[in-house]
Amino acid sequence: MNIIIMLLLISFLILVHELGHFMSARFLGIKVDKFGFGLPFGPTLFKGKIGDTEILVHALLLGGYVAFPDDDTESKEEKNPEDLFKNKPIWKRAIVVSAGVIANVICAILLVIFTASVWHKLPAGKYNITVDKITAPKSASVHYSGLKKGDKIYKINGSEIFQPFQINKYATESKLHDGLITQEIYNDRLNALKEKNSQITDIYKAVENGKKIVLVPLKDEKELHLSKAALMGMEKVKSDPIKLTKEQITLRDKIQGKEYYISDGKYSLSDIAKSLADTKKPMYFTVIRDGKEIELKPIYSDNKGIIGIQQNLEEVLLPAKTPVEILKASFAYTWRITDYTILGLEKLFTGQIPVKELHGIVAITKVGGDMIQNTGIFNGLLLTAIISINLAIMNLLPIPALDGGHLLFLIIEKIKGKPLDEEVVAKISNFFFLLLIILMLLIVFNDIFALITKKI
Repeated sequence: MNIIIMLLLISFLILVHELGHFMSARFLGIKVDKFGFGLPFGPTLFKGKIGDTEILVHALLLGGYVAFPDDDTESKEEKNPEDLFKNKPIWKRAIVVSAGVIANVICAILLVIFTASVWHKLPAGKYNITVDKITAPKSASVHYSGLKKGDKIYKINGSEIFQPFQINKYATESKLHDGLITQEIYNDRLNALKEKNSQITDIYKAVENGKKIVLVPLKDEKELHLSKAALMGMEKVKSDPIKLTKEQITLRDKIQGKEYYISDGKYSLSDIAKSLADTKKPMYFTVIRDGKEIELKPIYSDNKGIIGIQQNLEEVLLPAKTPVEILKASFAYTWRITDYTILGLEKLFTGQIPVKELHGIVAITKVGGDMIQNTGIFNGLLLTAIISINLAIMNLLPIPALDGGHLLFLIIEKIKGKPLDEEVVAKISNFFFLLLIILMLLIVFNDIFALITKKI
């Protein structure tokens, strides 16, 4: 039942989008031949007329369309030039093309306002994260950092922490002996070694067997700084550029903490420098204790990326009891999901989010159904608002076959001062439509694979 509810909510969003096109066209006096709810495949559940517009409801509800007289290319009946969409002023066509996006944005805002009005609260998208207890072994750095039970974790390395997985992200990416180092730390260790072992002139040649090499003290690597996108899981964390070989890792484990090393004739001074450079990355925690910000001594995660703290989580909720609070919370919530949607698209188009991680209608329906079942209908409505914003932004992209692509053609037409070649426009649109179909099939495959492997 929850999955059916989610499907109906998504179908509602598509209906809203197409109604935006339809209502704006009728308001501007533009003739609409057909308004279809659902995809025109399989049986038609309803067929009727409103004025001179044919209304159709198809069995496959996840779709919709608005057809103008121009779209009927098979009809031999003479069309009135005044009825053709292409003959309408550019500004009118631009409004009609944009109206679906605008309708989805308005729908999202109204869904959030409705939820806030009835629920009297909205998620702020963050949690208060406090320390319940320290579970790490007594020798772990967390015991000597000054961290105490009840401390609210506020920042790590300057990044504000508002989701529990962000702590894990920092700990995992800062783990001990990850086998990766920067050029800077390598150069630093190499120069220090060269000062202590000036008799070695060729740093890349294996040191003579039996020769004593004076080592230098271990030094922390530079602390990690994660971007906003990386903290939200929307961007890959860039790895340090130098990766240690298996032999260098073996050497690292052999010489850690020693004052000198007797060469076995296998390693160069460069190898030794790399092995000494792979140490640990500090995490500088800022906590709030008794209303004050406190900087702790550095905390280090172990070689599995674990700090060793147990957390208490308290979701932060925006109050929405008065009309002012409702509007303030609703617009804050809508702006936040819009910001994250745009950020996600940016990372997708720059290759930071791989295509294999894209999900669509199957995954959304499953996740939405589970959300309604586990947390109630209000979270389902908020997810619907998020999807509505996503639909609006995706449709606004300047890609032929999408609303944004049609707007792009209208802008070009305005600049040129004359209509574009219809055949060229049709070929470009059909090509990109085919690409979108292929992408949709790939996304459906991702969804099904994720369901089978129980990733969603």
